Formats: sequence, C-alpha cells, structure tokens
Amino acid sequence: MKLTWLGHSGFRLEIENAVILIDPWLSGNPVFPAESRDQAIAGATHILLTHGHGDHTGDTLTIARELKIPVVGIYDLISTWETHQGIQGVGFNKGGTVDLGGAKVTMVNASHSSSLEGNEGPIYAGHESGYMIAGEGHVIYVSGDTDIMADMGWMGEYHQPDIGILSAGGHFTMDMKRAAWAARKYFDFKTVIPCHYKTFPLLEQSADALKAGLPGVEVIEPVVMTPIEF
Repeated sequence: MKLTWLGHSGFRLEIENAVILIDPWLSGNPVFPAESRDQAIAGATHILLTHGHGDHTGDTLTIARELKIPVVGIYDLISTWETHQGIQGVGFNKGGTVDLGGAKVTMVNASHSSSLEGNEGPIYAGHESGYMIAGEGHVIYVSGDTDIMADMGWMGEYHQPDIGILSAGGHFTMDMKRAAWAARKYFDFKTVIPCHYKTFPLLEQSADALKAGLPGVEVIEPVVMTPIEF
C-alpha cells in the first residue's frame, strides 16, 4: 500500500487494485508542483471527495473527464454532477460502504460544512464526510475537514483504524493539539498523518504539537509527491 500527499488535503492512495485520488486540488494549490500533475494522476481509478469546497473538489471534474474515471462521494453532489456535468459517479451516504477495486470504503460523519461557489453565493453540496478505507490489512481513517466530535468514539471502536489522516491545520478544522487529543481519546492509531496544513500562512506550519501529544504513535509529516509505504 502506498500513500502520496498532493498537498493540502489531497492524497493519492494505491491500495488493493485501486488508485484513489482523495480531494485532488492541484491547479492553484500553492504547495503542489504543477510539473508533477501527470505523475500524480497516472493510473488513477477513482476520485474520492470528502465535501464540496473548492480546495477539495479542485481538479475533480477535469481529471474525471480526462481519465474517464468515476467520482465517489456524498449522493447529493455526485448525482447532481452526473446529471449536469456528464461524469461517472458513485453516490452514497453515511453508513454506506462501496467497493473500489477491492478496497472497502465506508462513509462516516464529519463536522464542517460543504458548498460549491455560485454566482450569487454558496450552493448546497451535500453533507461533509470522512471515510474508513479498509484494504491490505489496514484500515485508514480519512477525517476530512472536521473538528473533534463524539462520533469519533464509536467510529474508532467499530472500525478500529490503525492509520489516521487527520485535518489539523486549525482555523477551518481541528488544530494539531485538538487532533492529538481526539486521536488519544477515541482511536488506537499506529500511524498518524496530518493534512490541511502548511498551505497558507493562516494554517499551522508544523506538526510538532501533534507529535508531542501522541507519544508512542508514529506521526509522519508528509512531503508532497514523496510516497509513504505501508
């Protein structure tokens, strides 16, 4: 299994027989090198979205059309795009599980907001979500944009993820200290990878507080376009 950070909250996940692009915001992403685009999307089989904000949906429609691959996510957004944008989609909802090339992806709750930009203000884009992705002997929790929430209690106990990809930049999501607290209280992670940070000066620039709050847990600060292998 191989995980590659695309900057901000974007990841390329190679798992089972799937290559899943999670929240692929590439164009205009200040920490993603434009010359790496072809490498980032090569062989992708699915795009998985946590919510509708532009720093997460980013290049989704362009890549989906270019590679002729399905976009997977909350039913409201996906069904609308299938109708009006002509893409393939797999729309489902919280508690549902879909099989993406042998990886089992379950949608779980998140606490944030979700919208697309419209000419007269934000447009409803379905609810925000996180995911539990099971495959190759691992369960990965992708938190999506979220704060701490009590739902993490049953999510950790039921799904027992060993890898956590946690939004931790602060201001719009949990910060590093809050993410560490949530990881300690609700989960038994072996590995934690922060995201949604470093992109802008407004966000946290270091994962030191996350590392300090999770003794005994491997906290990996990802490097853009440098694969992490499990």
